[in-house]
Amino acid sequence: MAKKEVDSKRATKAPETQVIGPPRLTRFERARIVGARALQIAMGAPVFVKLPKELTNPIDIACYELSLGILPITVRRRLPDGSYQDIPIQWLLKNKTSASE
Repeated sequence: MAKKEVDSKRATKAPETQVIGPPRLTRFERARIVGARALQIAMGAPVFVKLPKELTNPIDIACYELSLGILPITVRRRLPDGSYQDIPIQWLLKNKTSASE
């Protein structure tokens, strides 16, 4: 596929609006982000925040970082027609509900 065709499949709305998927992180996105970050931490990546003493498990540390919203990660949501939208997780965490916690 040529670069021009790939760019045309991108969501056409302004980047400030979310048009694909729910306005919060899904449980699958949350699991993927926590798992990837926990693997990075386990392999020796630096932690972004000062940790409380009780956090020593990489998964707990990754969950803590995600809950603070400091991870520089963007979620790419795709549709079956090939279009997609890149959404910063800060936008998705801002809209979280008690059901997603």
